[in-house]
Amino acid sequence: MVTAFLRNLFGKRKSARDDVKTAPLSEEQVQTVAEMGVHLEPAQLLVGCGQSVGRQREHNEDTLFTLNVVQAGNKGNVTFGIFIMADGMGGHQHGEIASGVATRVMASELVRKIFTPLFGATSEPPAEPVQEIMQTGIREAQQAVMHYAPGGGTTLTAALVMGDQVTLAHVGDSRAYFIYPDGRMEVVTRDHSLVHRLQELGQLSEKEAATHPQRNVLYRAIGQGEPFEADVNTYRMPHPGYLMLCTDGLWGVVSEDEIYRIVTESADPTQACQNLVEAANLAGGPDNISIVLIYSPN
Repeated sequence: MVTAFLRNLFGKRKSARDDVKTAPLSEEQVQTVAEMGVHLEPAQLLVGCGQSVGRQREHNEDTLFTLNVVQAGNKGNVTFGIFIMADGMGGHQHGEIASGVATRVMASELVRKIFTPLFGATSEPPAEPVQEIMQTGIREAQQAVMHYAPGGGTTLTAALVMGDQVTLAHVGDSRAYFIYPDGRMEVVTRDHSLVHRLQELGQLSEKEAATHPQRNVLYRAIGQGEPFEADVNTYRMPHPGYLMLCTDGLWGVVSEDEIYRIVTESADPTQACQNLVEAANLAGGPDNISIVLIYSPN
């Protein structure tokens, strides 16, 4: 069975947030759940993306990548996706080159070591654990950026979706969110920024961090500093629900409440991404804006 194969491949599941408190749903929330829970046959991911240079930048330093695959037949139904978000570091030489190189290297690693074996003639599982492959991809991206864009840097958030599980590899302050039909929207990546670290230490409040003059300073990024381990974790994909990857040109400008409203009121993920880009630009568009939105209905 596909589910058993994926479970064996990934190992023990890790919940997105075990301490989430639940409460009875209102009639409006129940209706939203019903509307989001459309069953599609075969099971598939609905994917949209959006990007803008913003209103205060002269060129785009963001790069995004999407690969969405469905294989359906007598032996089962497999959904598979590779989704990557990278934000070249402003103020650093070759930021736009760094984000592009890192994205292509990471995508190539995942296609070569995971996609090709799974969807080849013999359909073999990957030769290495998925999380190790993701770590290797981050290290390869680090070396490529240092070679092709010396002095440049980039964030990198990569999501590998296989069936009902998603594995995230993350460096920097681009973000991955899970968006649930019951009103929850949670960040499942950790910002590798100075102000976030000060928040963790209790030295800054969330309000103070939002306007801190060093809020864009990263202590971990691809192409910068010594070799490091990325944050790599495996979660259960929301069913129904969304996975969203975005740069700080969105999350740093548009509130989570507004993001949730736009996503859940839009006709589909593509339209939602265009509406989110518009909202960020209406809020001033101080940075490049990039979004990938993945909806899992089944």
